Amino acid sequence: MNKVILMGRLTRDPEVRYSQGDNPMAIARYTLAVDRRFNRNGEDATADFIGCVAFGRSGEFAEKYFRKGTKVLVTGRIQTGSYTNKEGNKVYTTDVVVEDQEFAESKNASGNHDGFGGGFSGGGAGRPEPSSAGDGFMNIPDGIDEELPFN
Repeated sequence: MNKVILMGRLTRDPEVRYSQGDNPMAIARYTLAVDRRFNRNGEDATADFIGCVAFGRSGEFAEKYFRKGTKVLVTGRIQTGSYTNKEGNKVYTTDVVVEDQEFAESKNASGNHDGFGGGFSGGGAGRPEPSSAGDGFMNIPDGIDEELPFN
């Protein structure tokens, strides 16, 4: 089984390209800085920098919402490959091919107000903005019970 689960922060904005042809597909590349919990020598935690590739709608999502510093959770598979560079040297690659990606913290928790943080934002016409209760949960404003998608 080839399954990877990573949580880390983007080291820079995703680099997105589109394939050629009748149905162009987004291909987003980004690098995650994933903290190591412990070092063998008892030193402070360090990070691994892991390349990720998201295709199609996942690539479009990364292009639209992911920004440098965004904390994300990625699941996928490791894929290795190789190519010959301009100098004629063989280069080996290892990437995580993204199967699923999601935000690992809210926009407010990250301090990054450029990306989408999930949750309820914008009250709409005449609707009050929800406020934080201070316990990590959001207060749901009165009068929107009929708009919730569950009973």
